[in-house]
Amino acid sequence: MHTSVTFKNLEPSDSLRSYVADKLDRFDKYLDNPAVAAVVFSVEKFRHSAEITLTGDRLNINAEEENQDMYTAIDKVLDKLEKQLKKNKQKIRDKRTGKARARSQQDEAMGSGGEGSDDESSLSIETIEYKPMDVEEAILQMDLLEDDSFFVFTNSRTERVNVLYRKKNGGLGLIEPM
Repeated sequence: MHTSVTFKNLEPSDSLRSYVADKLDRFDKYLDNPAVAAVVFSVEKFRHSAEITLTGDRLNINAEEENQDMYTAIDKVLDKLEKQLKKNKQKIRDKRTGKARARSQQDEAMGSGGEGSDDESSLSIETIEYKPMDVEEAILQMDLLEDDSFFVFTNSRTERVNVLYRKKNGGLGLIEPM
């Protein structure tokens, strides 16, 4: 990994330069192609700031951290960078395998929009299998169901998926694609 280090309001230090270069070398295992790391160390009053921008492998990741100690700031910014790098790599992996679509559909079905929902354990996702039948037969099947909120089937005449549902007034409704 090619690393360029810039010092602002701070004397250039070979120990800082070698410390960050050694730490950045551990990210090579996450990258398929060579990457460039732009590191900026700056000091303002008592705040030591470390900023790293990692470019390469179709991604551009930026992380910044401030602390009273420069080495602590470097460690924290590298941890942030590693989290972002893992997240981006997982996204790429999911995209290749199609898991991202399934994961987003699952989140959408749960209504959480992401992780960390309180009622996530009470919700379950159910796969519905449907078979070809007439609307009349679907109505009979709907009457046999105990949970009579909706019934999915393939209309044997149009060969399209339809949904039969019970209205609040007790009647039935039919959803057909155009």
